[in-house]
Amino acid sequence: MSARRPMLIVALAVASFALAGCSAPDQTSDADRPQIVVTTNILGDVVGEIVGDEAEVITLMRANADPHSFEISAQEAALLGDADLIVSNGLGLEEGLQQHLDRAADAGAPQLVAGDAVEALPYASGDAAGTPDPHFWTDPGTMLDVVDAVEQAASDIDGVDAARLAEHAAGYRSELETLDAEMTEAFAAIPQGHRALVTNHHVFGYLADRYDFRVVGAAIPGGTTLAAPSAADLQELSDAITEAGVPTIFAESSQPDRLVQVLASEADIDVNVEELFTESLTAPGEGAETYLEMMRANTARISEGLTK
Repeated sequence: MSARRPMLIVALAVASFALAGCSAPDQTSDADRPQIVVTTNILGDVVGEIVGDEAEVITLMRANADPHSFEISAQEAALLGDADLIVSNGLGLEEGLQQHLDRAADAGAPQLVAGDAVEALPYASGDAAGTPDPHFWTDPGTMLDVVDAVEQAASDIDGVDAARLAEHAAGYRSELETLDAEMTEAFAAIPQGHRALVTNHHVFGYLADRYDFRVVGAAIPGGTTLAAPSAADLQELSDAITEAGVPTIFAESSQPDRLVQVLASEADIDVNVEELFTESLTAPGEGAETYLEMMRANTARISEGLTK
């Protein structure tokens, strides 16, 4: 029995050494890798798919949050100054975060504003008419431009393998092209008279432009969820919905649908209210954990809602 104990001790020592050898890279990998800080969780998911293991991606916006109004802690704000790259949406979306982004820019932090990489569309109506619409992610074709911009910006970071980055980016472009084809096919089945969208606020301009929808209106008149509709706004939109004859109007998952329910009641029409994932990804298991999952869920709900 005593002869076996030294062998057991040696075996345990070897196993412990092996485990320590396996865990050591994990303990230092995040410290060694470049750090990319992303404002919104939609962009955070996309950036993560593009860079893979080439960088640590930190997303500031929580699941189910409102990108117009979410705020960050002092500790999170400090991450911006230390980042190898900051990726933001831009075009006025991150209203509660802009001061921190401006401060980081003044300090010389490298930044990529995704909205600067796309052909921005103006809001077509409402209080924000004529100003740039920041909701470009509702068009997967426009997101291809974002992939190009992220790949270029990330390739300039020291320590990033450009070849591996290019491989990840090419794979994600293929995913976006497949998504675009799926959405085109699904929306083609919607009758032309029903190809109209009403939501809490103006968010589907890019989707409408790409897939031939009409944006009838929004319960919140401006481009931001921080605005509030007046009685006249609701009445005007009610009249437009009645005239358009849409079978379904849509509420955003990041906000209560009370306004849309009130609108349905005010219009005095038989209209369904369907929830969409529009400005935020969800927590795991809630239906929109990734950008691709979010877009597929919305496509199915819009198609079903407007073909009733």
